[in-house]
Amino acid sequence: MGYVGVPPQSGFITTAKQRVTGSTNNYVDLDHSISSLADVIVWVNFVKQDSTNLSLTTSTRITLGGTLVSSDIVEIAYLGKAVATQTPDTGTVTNDMLAGSIANSKLANSSITLNGSAVSLGGSATVGGDNTPSFYAQLTSNQSMSNNTWTKVQFNSEDFDTDNTYDNSTNYRFTPAVAGKYYVFSAVTVDAGGADRIYYAQTKIYKNGSEYSVSSIDYTNSLIRQSDVVIFSLMDLNTTDYVEIYSRVNNSTGVPTIQGTSGRPTFFGANKIIT
Repeated sequence: MGYVGVPPQSGFITTAKQRVTGSTNNYVDLDHSISSLADVIVWVNFVKQDSTNLSLTTSTRITLGGTLVSSDIVEIAYLGKAVATQTPDTGTVTNDMLAGSIANSKLANSSITLNGSAVSLGGSATVGGDNTPSFYAQLTSNQSMSNNTWTKVQFNSEDFDTDNTYDNSTNYRFTPAVAGKYYVFSAVTVDAGGADRIYYAQTKIYKNGSEYSVSSIDYTNSLIRQSDVVIFSLMDLNTTDYVEIYSRVNNSTGVPTIQGTSGRPTFFGANKIIT
């Protein structure tokens, strides 16, 4: 006849049995633990034993009504305990049927590929790496500069530096030490010196001592006293490359300064990009 859904598995399920010979005891020890005599049927020399003549001494021992001789045969059938295995059809096992953890040794393939990276099943893995080295540094006091002259900004205070790759005391540069692609960012606040004198303000990212990218703001039509110039870039850096930040201001008169006071901070940071 036909079935609705997946047909049941065919085949016999064998009930667990035990055979004891050569014993001269008044008891038999069981291969499987039981909770009561109702869980088994006991035969002695093929004669079914009345459970009233038996006693369950422990969960794995039954005391018989008499003492065996070596030629006696004791057979025990465990009721409801199956010892055969049925193989389900392909595609019939669902997530709800799985419980607990599955050992790697039980899997046909002990690893999978995720976004191009091998991940070991049953273990832990970092896919694609992490975003370090990374750092963030600020300028904590005003820095002098000459008018219309490129000046390296001396970010002297680190909020964090995961791999000690930023020099905040001598060269004020980031040397990543780990090759990869990096997100580099900075903001430089400059002041004209007490009046609206700034024609334009610029910030540059330098790589290995040469200009890499520049950000400029032109105030020629309306001079301003203070300016915040923000710059950011994605950079491909090797282990020995270094990155610095430079600033330039063109004042109508007077000497500009790079601001390091609170409220309008001047900062520099970078972090490795996970690829």
